[in-house]
Amino acid sequence: MSKNILIISSSPRRGGNSDLLCDAWMEGARKAGHHVEKIRLAEHAIGPCRGCGACDRPGQACPQNDDMAALLQKMLAADTVVLATPVYFYSVSGQMKTFIDRTVARDRELTGKEFDFIVAAAEDDKAAMQRTIECFRGYLDCLEGAVEKGIVYGVGAWKIGDIRNSPALDEARAMGTRA
Repeated sequence: MSKNILIISSSPRRGGNSDLLCDAWMEGARKAGHHVEKIRLAEHAIGPCRGCGACDRPGQACPQNDDMAALLQKMLAADTVVLATPVYFYSVSGQMKTFIDRTVARDRELTGKEFDFIVAAAEDDKAAMQRTIECFRGYLDCLEGAVEKGIVYGVGAWKIGDIRNSPALDEARAMGTRA
């Protein structure tokens, strides 16, 4: 059965290591017959959550007039969401954190979604990325029925394109195929 898949790439660099892993994941998923869209957060205007609480009041939405409302619609329509980030100081990028925070406007509607995670870091040790993964898992704990399906670890990738020499590209492609 074909799935509707949304990939959220938070790399500020087009063709950055986590972004290339997204492309490989997408290639595998498309080969398996799924509909896949990749969104690069760097290409969208998304302001940080202001904590105003407007979205928590009945009949009100987030008052910010930026790209987040449209991105949330795409996320709501997806069966599977892939969250991808470069690892910055052992956590998600600022772009990813801002995106996650802004989903609060519709988080009660983000139910029953499957999630995959993609991380890329200069570190050679997967264990060093666990704080980043825990950030993603903490987010999923707040979403009803969210299911973590898999993780691609792009280790040893510091300079742009380093991931091309890593087995992580094949792992991402295979994970996309299994979506």
